Amino acid sequence: MKKITILLAEDHMIVREGLRALLNSEKDIEVIGEAENGHQAVELTRKLCPAVVVMDIAMPLLNGLEATRQILRAAPTAKVLILSAHSDDAYVEHVMALGASGYLVKQTAADVLPKAIRKVFQGGTFFSPAISKRLRDQEKRAMDRGESGRKNEPVHMTSREVEVLQLIAEGKANKQTADELHISIKTVEKHRQSLMEKPGIAE
Repeated sequence: MKKITILLAEDHMIVREGLRALLNSEKDIEVIGEAENGHQAVELTRKLCPAVVVMDIAMPLLNGLEATRQILRAAPTAKVLILSAHSDDAYVEHVMALGASGYLVKQTAADVLPKAIRKVFQGGTFFSPAISKRLRDQEKRAMDRGESGRKNEPVHMTSREVEVLQLIAEGKANKQTADELHISIKTVEKHRQSLMEKPGIAE
């Protein structure tokens, strides 16, 4: 049986070890590489050609959203499955607009991850139950308003806006965000204002 090859992109070693043990216990799944930052995830995808990349959003050096963008540009046949502690609608919309195949929150039961991997490998999409429910509710509200024929526009963000949004979601203050990204506090404030004006971010 040909196994589904996996690259794990996760910066916490103990989490990677747990995910590797979980996935390698499945007969049809094999972890062939591990990345501890976004740059490494892109390089290992080019080198190893995994079928599915399991990607955390909060990655050092290159965040998971930008890494996803670069991976899908470099390896269009790879499937990216987001595994994140953050389930904000803006994140979900953004990674799906980039071309990711699914989104799981880390609180999801362990047995769901192998199912999600199989589904995206076969060309489908997969979301954590809570995210699926939100998406269904949004679609129902749109249908109730007579908007079912109109597809929601994805939220467009620059790479820097994605980084700022990630740090905001982690509860970082403007000064901490500025220090971490090596930009001025005024620049952070401008990015925050721009994000607040985007549909779906400040709701």
